[in-house]
Amino acid sequence: MHIPSIRSLTEGTNQLQHQHVLIRVDFNVPLSEDGTEILDDTRIRETLPTIEFVLRHRGKVILCSHLGRPKGKPNPKYSLRPIVDRLRVMLDHSIGEQVNVAFAPDCVGDLARELANKLEDGKVLLLENLRFYAEEEANDPAFAKKLAGLCQIYVNDAFGSAHRAHASTEGITHFAQRAVAGLLMEKELNYLGKALTNPAKPFVAILGGAKVSDKIEVIENLLTKVDAILIGGGMAYTFLKAQGMEVGKSLVEADKLDVARQVMASAKSRNVRFLLPVDHVLANRFAPDAKTKTVGGDEPFPAEWMALDIGPKTVDLFAGQIAEASTIVWNGPMGVFEMQPFAHGTSAIAELVAANRDAVSIVGGGDSVSAIKQAGVTDRITHISTGGGASLEFLEGKVLPGVAALLKKP
Repeated sequence: MHIPSIRSLTEGTNQLQHQHVLIRVDFNVPLSEDGTEILDDTRIRETLPTIEFVLRHRGKVILCSHLGRPKGKPNPKYSLRPIVDRLRVMLDHSIGEQVNVAFAPDCVGDLARELANKLEDGKVLLLENLRFYAEEEANDPAFAKKLAGLCQIYVNDAFGSAHRAHASTEGITHFAQRAVAGLLMEKELNYLGKALTNPAKPFVAILGGAKVSDKIEVIENLLTKVDAILIGGGMAYTFLKAQGMEVGKSLVEADKLDVARQVMASAKSRNVRFLLPVDHVLANRFAPDAKTKTVGGDEPFPAEWMALDIGPKTVDLFAGQIAEASTIVWNGPMGVFEMQPFAHGTSAIAELVAANRDAVSIVGGGDSVSAIKQAGVTDRITHISTGGGASLEFLEGKVLPGVAALLKKP
């Protein structure tokens, strides 16, 4: 996938110098209840290389992002203002000198345009939340044109929003003079794209989460590419039920049993190893202080009990596949890892993925990313995707609107 990159604007002549560069970032970070404290700045940190790239080439940086769901109107709870100080500190630290970061209390209109026009080379301006306007999510052309009017160069570095055809991700490219991908967008597409088009073999996918319906398109697409799929989480029990196993009160999508059988048949016909849990950590209710026990093999579950984690034999089974893999894609936890009694399976998988230092390991999805942070192995994962829904749709084989828009731009 050869998308135009911001790098191309500095090959030969420096086309960034003196230019207003509007970067669509993903600063949709978790905030404290009162909206004043940033709880996790990962998404800010991941886009620093693109911001620094423009600053080093003496461009004028204008940042735009959404935050939360303010429902198309201003809401102080979702203001991007608290991000300014954190961004300034992070840029100062990474660049080694003080960086001026200003804030515009609007993202379009006279004030935003005035502040953008006054911006000097090597300075940064953060615009207020794009979703304070309903026109953003509606991909309104007039709104997109106003955003494009703030810059000579548009850069999409928000992979986490690339699956949405919004004014700031898709519409703006119809009006911007130049439209390119940022360094984070480029990195995301390179890792995920290679995994789907030219992966080092063996290629192992680890899929978890609650529902088969959330991952069915991912599974169907990956069946044409992987050597093995390891299934955990609540979704495993729809597959086990489809095989005739009694799974008590475990999560089962009764309307997806036929789909589950078709998927397993497809895996068999393609000679893809399709591994399901062989033992299970059960609970008598969905609570951290529930009674628990581990059952193995085809042993039927007690009628009132439910599986909330994979057991140790399943971890061992999966370990063999993970250790042999050259490419690993992981999306979705193995159990209800938020509750300590049911976190072991997910934590063990995180350790196993991190331990295979010879493999290219790609982790996507909010829960999976939280799990590897909880396990303390983030520094041993090759690539941690910043896009939950976007990475999922990419793994489904879908073309992301924000990416397609860049591909169409001359």
